[in-house]
Amino acid sequence: MASPIIQATGIEKYYGTYRALTNISLSVANGEFLALVGPSGCGKTSLLKILAGFEDLSGGSLIIDGQDMAGMPASARPTRMVFQKLALFPHKTVAQNIGFPLHLAKRPKSEIDTAVRRMLELMHLKESYLNRYPHELSGGEQQRVALARSMISQPPVLLLDEPMSALDAKLKKSLQAELKHLHRHVGTSFVHVTHDLEEAMMLADRICVMRAGKIVQIGEPSEIYYRPADAFVAGFIGDTNLLPAKITRAGEGFEFSCDNLQCSAPRLGADQVAAGVAAGADALLMIRPEMLRLLAPGKSADCTLAGTVSEYFIRGASIQYRITVADTEIVMDVPGTSVLPAKQGDAVQLGLSLSDLFAVEA
Repeated sequence: MASPIIQATGIEKYYGTYRALTNISLSVANGEFLALVGPSGCGKTSLLKILAGFEDLSGGSLIIDGQDMAGMPASARPTRMVFQKLALFPHKTVAQNIGFPLHLAKRPKSEIDTAVRRMLELMHLKESYLNRYPHELSGGEQQRVALARSMISQPPVLLLDEPMSALDAKLKKSLQAELKHLHRHVGTSFVHVTHDLEEAMMLADRICVMRAGKIVQIGEPSEIYYRPADAFVAGFIGDTNLLPAKITRAGEGFEFSCDNLQCSAPRLGADQVAAGVAAGADALLMIRPEMLRLLAPGKSADCTLAGTVSEYFIRGASIQYRITVADTEIVMDVPGTSVLPAKQGDAVQLGLSLSDLFAVEA
């Protein structure tokens, strides 16, 4: 296996007596897109700044592109960073902004001009923008200029600190597609801090979930979403339902009981339980909203819940229902339709497959 482009081992970070990062160990492969997610204050931006060289380590080691980063300043590192506020030079033109890293490296003007035009084409910016200033561009165009500037010197690692957080929803979707295209085209390793969990799911090869300065789970988006390490990850990544249950027996499978969920054969496979779940333990059964379906009268399913529609939200491509089951509120997503399948106050029967359940520790 090829050596990773980033290898962080046992990283610690203190601000005075405050411990911001605890024993952070992770690796990023060449050409990989890794997203760092977690609640505010979890340490993801501190970790990104350590990778960039804007913060010093309090402990541990960091190797990037085969070099030990101890004592190495940000300017000498094989990384480039795109900031949340972009940090474009307001007094420089688009061409000057994009070409600035090569200008610092004292490259020939002809080489800089050629590279700037190549990046302009890659980022789908018009050649007429070359002589414009940042204030003459839209937010999305400024974002593209910032990405072009960061990529023009072809760094092995690109670090992104929530660069799309200030954009409107439609523009953000467009730029997410551009970012994915850019990553596939240039082969650079991306490390992306984001609060947008859908963005992380869409863009990343792997997601690193952080909490209170520690890594909780690292995995592919489908693994994080459908096989979370614990209840925190299950609730943090996307909407979900967590029903209290009891593991009554463990062996080749895991038998369970759940007051609100009626199953014909209440048994989970070994791949349907998180680490730490054992016989006699209290557990939470995770049910993603899209796994549930409305059952027509007389229809059956592996598992069922009976409840009353308390609210619904039309999202266009889907409809989200909030359904009261005993003393618990269940969230369910169904495909959008011009005719509502259920309305507020309706008594409904929900069904799901046993294979769609996943148990985590309570």
